[in-house]
Amino acid sequence: MATERSDLTHRILPRVLLSDGSAGSLTAPPPPLPRETLAGTRAQERFRVAGNAIVTGGAGDLGFAACRALLEHGLEGLMIFDMNPAEAQARIDALASDFPGAKIHFLKVDVTDEDGVNHAVDETVKLLGGVVSTLLSFAGIVACGHALDWSAMDWNRVMSVNTIGGFLVARAVARKMIEHGTGGSMVFIASMSAHRANYPQPQVPYNVSKAGVVAMVKSLAGEWARYGIRVNSISPGYMDTILNEGDGLDEARKIWLSRNPLGRMGQPDEMSGVVVMLASRAGSYFTGSDFLMDGGQTIFM
Repeated sequence: MATERSDLTHRILPRVLLSDGSAGSLTAPPPPLPRETLAGTRAQERFRVAGNAIVTGGAGDLGFAACRALLEHGLEGLMIFDMNPAEAQARIDALASDFPGAKIHFLKVDVTDEDGVNHAVDETVKLLGGVVSTLLSFAGIVACGHALDWSAMDWNRVMSVNTIGGFLVARAVARKMIEHGTGGSMVFIASMSAHRANYPQPQVPYNVSKAGVVAMVKSLAGEWARYGIRVNSISPGYMDTILNEGDGLDEARKIWLSRNPLGRMGQPDEMSGVVVMLASRAGSYFTGSDFLMDGGQTIFM
């Protein structure tokens, strides 16, 4: 795919193809609900989530809240990709108990393993009995450190998980959506760090990786729209999860909250509304968008 310098003047650029949005295309608007449908039913249908979903990093606090929200809104099959089976099992058991009618499974997946990802997506289609209609890409790592101290190996690890890993899963899922002609919704977790530099902690590779996620989302949204695949991202601010716990972060938390107009961190479930919207007909005209959900942190960041 890369072009040698000597061949630059001879190359022919590939071209992004766009949909025409016609009634027979995969980008046509959803059919209107029948006029005789009761108002309450119409409201439910607007945010109903159908089909199957893959949630990477679904055993984490944010991913688990999103899994529960999708199931609450009608998701039929859920596959969680994560690296921590022991941590995931208790949460899977809780979901299975609360949603006995849904198919809920777990696979240990390293999102940076290209062959492993492709196999996991194939296995997901078999286990859930159908193509995936929703992908939530929550898998990622946080890393702080002074720029002068970062090695190439450590920098590459952050980029590999947060950016390349997200792409590998999205590509594998997109291939299935295209093969079956179904389209679907993909939601990546970016960060407010894609929009501003954090204070007081230095974290250049993380910020770059999340800015890369936002750029990737826009690029994939443009390329895959004609297949009926919508691609968006959510950029959360400081959330009340294990990533921001511990006595060692006390001083940092005070600084963060002193600059936050709402004076607090976000709760994991506060992101669920956007997740559900983007996975349902309510979000049918969103693609290439990034939803900044930071309690106003970037106003005074």
